Amino acid sequence: MSDAASSGGTPHEPAGPRLPDLRASDADRERVAEQLRDAMAEGRLDMTEFEERLDATYKARTYGELEPITSDLPSHGAKVSMVKRQVGDDDPAGVDWARRMVDGEPTSTGGFALWSGFSRKGGWTIGRQFTAFAMWGGGEIDLREAYFADRDVEIRCFTIMGGLQVIVPPELNVTVKGFGIMGGVDDEATGLGTPGSPRVVVKGYALMGGVGVERKLRRAEKLRIKEERRLERLERRERRRAAHWERSEQHRVEHEERHELQMRGHEDILDEHRRQRERRRERD
Repeated sequence: MSDAASSGGTPHEPAGPRLPDLRASDADRERVAEQLRDAMAEGRLDMTEFEERLDATYKARTYGELEPITSDLPSHGAKVSMVKRQVGDDDPAGVDWARRMVDGEPTSTGGFALWSGFSRKGGWTIGRQFTAFAMWGGGEIDLREAYFADRDVEIRCFTIMGGLQVIVPPELNVTVKGFGIMGGVDDEATGLGTPGSPRVVVKGYALMGGVGVERKLRRAEKLRIKEERRLERLERRERRRAAHWERSEQHRVEHEERHELQMRGHEDILDEHRRQRERRRERD
């Protein structure tokens, strides 16, 4: 398998805040799909347009491919943000890279699995170089909550009839390289991160095995999205209740108007009967 990042390495600093080549996650695709469903329910898209855009959504690999799918639709909170920002007061779920850079020795410099497995995740500290080896086993290297003892990190992954998985957050600068023999190196992470993030190079070598590198949301971001969706459901429920109450009120008013018209009609008939009786009495 050829070098997964042959188009160039990760630059020292991101060129700008917009990152169209950053890999999109499953959660990003689901958020776009939810927006498309809302648009179809509101009559903004017909079934053919909805199916075409939904198919493009699940085929999209980067933010640049996702962005035009919903660019002409209003957002109800589900739209994917294509702009990666520096951490601020308005972004409590962001990564404070200054806080994640630490001094001292790394927690671990490597992982080894033979007919077994290993895992490095949570708030561990990774150094300048980390080497992982798996034979008839597997390992997981999760950097979403990790601390960094160096701004430039190299992760070397060797596997023989085994599997190694590297998980990185969307905000991290990542470059993936490597090749496989009767195996492969799966790159779903190469791309720029937010300003100030460390630079991680993953080199994978697989013999009848696999090395996978992918971006996944951090726990704080997952909780934020979950809360956003809960609030969206509550808002939709309230909108439905308000619409139901409005329809009920309209029906009540229409019923009262019809009843009033009927009563007026009855009174007119009674008045006419009275007039007819009076005329008969006058004739008699």
